[in-house]
Amino acid sequence: MDKRKIGQFEVSAIGLGCMNLSHAYGAPPPRDQAERVLKGALDAGYTLMDTAAVYGMGHNETLVGEVLGDRRRDYVLASKAGLSNGDKREVNGYPAVLKATCEDSLRRLKTDVIDLYYLHRYDKRVPIEDSVGALAELVQEGKVRAIGLSEVSAQTLRRAHAVHPITALQTEYSPWTRNPEIAVLDACRELGIAFVAFSPVARGFLAGRVTDPDALDEGDLRRAMPRFQGEAFQANLKLLEGFKALAKEAGCTPAQLCLAWLLQKDEIIVPIPGTTNPDHMIENARAAEVRLSAATMAAVEALVNPQTVAGSRYSPAQHAAIDTEG
Repeated sequence: MDKRKIGQFEVSAIGLGCMNLSHAYGAPPPRDQAERVLKGALDAGYTLMDTAAVYGMGHNETLVGEVLGDRRRDYVLASKAGLSNGDKREVNGYPAVLKATCEDSLRRLKTDVIDLYYLHRYDKRVPIEDSVGALAELVQEGKVRAIGLSEVSAQTLRRAHAVHPITALQTEYSPWTRNPEIAVLDACRELGIAFVAFSPVARGFLAGRVTDPDALDEGDLRRAMPRFQGEAFQANLKLLEGFKALAKEAGCTPAQLCLAWLLQKDEIIVPIPGTTNPDHMIENARAAEVRLSAATMAAVEALVNPQTVAGSRYSPAQHAAIDTEG
């Protein structure tokens, strides 16, 4: 796979988001299937693995550590703290909690250092300078190699970067979620920070894999997202056929169209699609080979954009936990 830079690291142009293997979109897959996804990803050329302490409340880190522990040198390991406290989910950026979370993560991941460690959410009870300061101490202690932030505004990013160099910023970005274009992408370019795009295929929607929200598992977090509800979902479905047609014209799948679009938007962008399906994992990897014409790029943006997508990306309760523009 083509390579991209995330600070000191050279990684595959497309990374693997591991969250789906433990929670969020319904019941996790059987263990053997999860292992096929993880091991197959390394064999397919993925060299960036993205997990977090909160994914399955430790389950995902344990899974990655157990399955890929013997191939630790083959990939850049990213994880996150700040959205859990022990065995409960909560936004918590207090230094002591971040450090304790890191110790637990190192144990679960079966490693002595995490390559890229993100503050998963900005806890507005704690100055960002204090939370990043704690992560900087982990760097000094040799437990973390580089620091990232997730779901923060350009203003917060600048404040954090003044305390310690920020290597990557991770936020949702896809044709149907364009918030980073307001200010964050420009800030990343200016400061020399990589942009890691999560949910790059619109949480499966633009891949054509969600056609009936009522069929989603009860625990699927998309059920609480306005874009997957009622009239908004029906309106968004009307965009899907046109998007599929664009993918066909480009000679790729809809998921690959999303990923190729992101890769061609800017060289600082590294998408991290997640999946529980080994075949979809391979399909996503091959998006790095797709080259889109300027006309196709423009057609994607004309079809799917903030004016044509119905519904906000998060419910009010979900939105309260983030610090992003738009």
